[in-house]
Amino acid sequence: MEKNQTMVTEFILLGFPLGPRIQILLFGLFSLFYASTLLVNGVILGLILLDTRLHTPMYFFLSHLAFVDITYACNTVPQMLVNLLNPAKPISYAGCMTQTFCFLTFAHTECLLLVVMSYDRYVAICYPLQYSIIMNWRVCKDLAVAAWTCGSLLALLHVSLILRLPFCGPHEINHFFCEILSVLKLACADTRLNKVVIFAACVFIVVVPLCLVLVSYSHILAILRIQSGEGRRKAFSTCSSHLCVVGLFFGSAIVMYMAPKSRHPEEQQKILFLFYSFFNPMLNPLIYSLRNTEVKGALRRLLCKENSSSLV
Repeated sequence: MEKNQTMVTEFILLGFPLGPRIQILLFGLFSLFYASTLLVNGVILGLILLDTRLHTPMYFFLSHLAFVDITYACNTVPQMLVNLLNPAKPISYAGCMTQTFCFLTFAHTECLLLVVMSYDRYVAICYPLQYSIIMNWRVCKDLAVAAWTCGSLLALLHVSLILRLPFCGPHEINHFFCEILSVLKLACADTRLNKVVIFAACVFIVVVPLCLVLVSYSHILAILRIQSGEGRRKAFSTCSSHLCVVGLFFGSAIVMYMAPKSRHPEEQQKILFLFYSFFNPMLNPLIYSLRNTEVKGALRRLLCKENSSSLV
């Protein structure tokens, strides 16, 4: 039987089955969104680096989140744009595995960063006098390194389990990037172990972190009830921004990887992934900047500085 198998060396990403005119329209629209994603996240990164008032633990983690969102978009969107112009253009086996690894790394890391950010808000609001001691720079760096390391190792585990599988055709992935579940459908071997590991990883990286975030915010809400009006408004502004991002990210992740697949056809799944890997990175910095007075203040100071220097 193995002699009749031809090993797959490249894949075709089917993307969205649309007409040529619609594909050109989507190419222009998605290119605009992609540029906006890079711009707004780049602005957030630039503000945090240039404004010393933003050199705090909260913005340190926000800079990591912005970097993850940039790399997220760079990993999936360019390939999708290429496929809209040339649907038959293949992606190599190595390129597909690399894209899967990067997507999983960034997804896992973002989950853990959101938990770390909720812990930072918890310490800042519930233990304000000990905040600088608990969230010192060494702790912040260790938490960031732990998030990236854990995310990378878990992604490496998934990809290692995929690499042991034979792919002998067909070579068409019904997706706009090499998403792990879509890739597994093409394997000509038993993939039960892969799916069990994916479900276990979802519990570890999605359900448990979400529970930790909810526990943190239950304590935060209890403290906010007894704070002064001004302190409550400032804390609520940053916490509500974080909760919006948490809701968008974890909600879409749970629907895609843990909800019964029979209720969500493949085309609907692709739309959810489009939101998850494309619009989330664009919306995250907008949510933080529009509801955060410190970020808006840093932007105003930078613009005023640029205007004054241009006048001179």
